[in-house]
Amino acid sequence: MPLKTVVFLALGVVTAVYVSSWFASFLRFRRRSAPAPADHSIPTVFQAALGFITNFFDALGVGSFAPTTSVFKLRKIVPDERIPGTLNVGHALPTIAQAFIFIALVEVDMTTLLAMIFVSVLGAWLGAGIVRSWPRRTVQLGMGLALLAAATFFSMTNLGLFPSGGDTLELEGLRLAFGLAGNFLLGALMTLGIGLYAPCMILVSLLGMNPKAAFPIMMGSCAFLMPVGGLRFIAKGSYSLGPALGLTLGGLPGVLVAAYLVKSLPLTTLRWLVVAVVLYAAFAMLRSVSAQSARVMVATRAGTTV
Repeated sequence: MPLKTVVFLALGVVTAVYVSSWFASFLRFRRRSAPAPADHSIPTVFQAALGFITNFFDALGVGSFAPTTSVFKLRKIVPDERIPGTLNVGHALPTIAQAFIFIALVEVDMTTLLAMIFVSVLGAWLGAGIVRSWPRRTVQLGMGLALLAAATFFSMTNLGLFPSGGDTLELEGLRLAFGLAGNFLLGALMTLGIGLYAPCMILVSLLGMNPKAAFPIMMGSCAFLMPVGGLRFIAKGSYSLGPALGLTLGGLPGVLVAAYLVKSLPLTTLRWLVVAVVLYAAFAMLRSVSAQSARVMVATRAGTTV
């Protein structure tokens, strides 16, 4: 059986397990007698539109985590500590759709692809187990730093500061070892809310691969690691149900429109806009950490608790 067919079958199994597990969790939540929190309500039209727009540009390689986080923060849609889980849960199915499309359309060595996917999933599994239990202040600090990193990657892309890559479609020997180590780390960082696309494209370029090969690698990696990490967030309940559903419902058609109807867009201009928004959200997140630290200090001096 061709390796590409094996990947598609595995994606199908992952999708089925993810959807059934999320649906079962949703039914258990609906049976609870306690009233639902505001961020677990039915998704709004705005949240679905956000899913459409962010996943539309995600399929073009812009990435969805940083802009989604910025909107969540600016409009106070999701509590800060639930943002990483909501991103991984809500964007998982649209990313799986991207993987099916780009693995079918873009050539890359399948052994390299499978190895890169495996280590990213391992990193996500370990990372989600840690991040899902972090307190609000820790998540705010991590997300703020992750957003600053995302803005840096976008700026590097626009300024042409990372290598343009080579022509090879596979990794071997030491380059493969570096690639696997890098994608393991990126998979772990995904659970904190830092997108994999931009740094993965930089990684494969540094290793001399054709930059086009980044698309099946980064989308295939995310298509497997996001459901794996997402299931851990779902099990813990550390995500916002309504916004996550909105991202999924709007994101699926957004991916299809981007993949099949759009030929070219002024992505550089868009990335600079994303940089500005992401930087604002990053500093807002870090300002929240600073404010919380100040409250803790005042409360400690007063002999009370926050």
